[in-house]
Amino acid sequence: MWGACRKLRNFANMFSLNLRGRLVEFEHPAVMAIINATPDSFYSGGRNATLRDVENALAEGADILDIGAYSTRSGAADVDVENEWTRLREVLTAVRKLNTEIPVSVDTFRAEIARRALAEGADMVNDISGGTMDPNMLDVVAESGVPYVVMHMRGTPETMQSLIDYADEGGVVTAVINRLASSVAQLESMGIKDVIVDPGFGFAKTVDQNYELLKNLPLIASAVKRPLLAGLSRKSMFYKPLGLTPDDVLPATCAANLLALQGGASILRVHDVGAARQVIQVYNQL
Repeated sequence: MWGACRKLRNFANMFSLNLRGRLVEFEHPAVMAIINATPDSFYSGGRNATLRDVENALAEGADILDIGAYSTRSGAADVDVENEWTRLREVLTAVRKLNTEIPVSVDTFRAEIARRALAEGADMVNDISGGTMDPNMLDVVAESGVPYVVMHMRGTPETMQSLIDYADEGGVVTAVINRLASSVAQLESMGIKDVIVDPGFGFAKTVDQNYELLKNLPLIASAVKRPLLAGLSRKSMFYKPLGLTPDDVLPATCAANLLALQGGASILRVHDVGAARQVIQVYNQL
């Protein structure tokens, strides 16, 4: 019985991506490295990404690079389309000169940025808004035939922390499941087959709600039945209750990442690739 359960859990972490006709299979949980081409990320170690940062991520075992050029932390300054593209294109071009095979995700809620990035060599789209902040985003993804990460969030980065009451939706876990399930159905109806779901830790969630989601990841994974991405790296759900800063909470992040893997996560989105790789190795030993 235990052997059967173990095989089932390991299978839940496995997934594959169709990257423009190239099938990439992940037989273990994947590490998605955060590559921020922004000067104002909430974490000081994740700002103004350079080629050296990319080289380090690859050397430490990143499976996917997630390049973003618009900070979505609460209160971050707005960045117009051209500035976002200038920042992102520089890093994307450098990545593709360095490595033509590594799967590259573009972290944006703007359809125009996604369209340009996909034309310049990106393989997939990671959209914090799940298509709600730009009505053209889903059409771009459908036309390109690329994988899509759909995240749960309410409002915008500027308003999200005022939208944390989920009582009318049966609580935060039920609300996240229902929204993600609805999004998956919509995406499938548009012909978007490779869908990854992200419960949106820290986005329109209180600290307690984040932990409720983490505790109930098995329920979310079971309900949505799509590869699950956990973006927990150095977030306020750790440093606020501990009275620390984002720089100080790598140990807490590692602990939460192990719990996320046990809850069925297939992808860990992190600033610290080597540490996440160690967490995955420990999980695999279990």
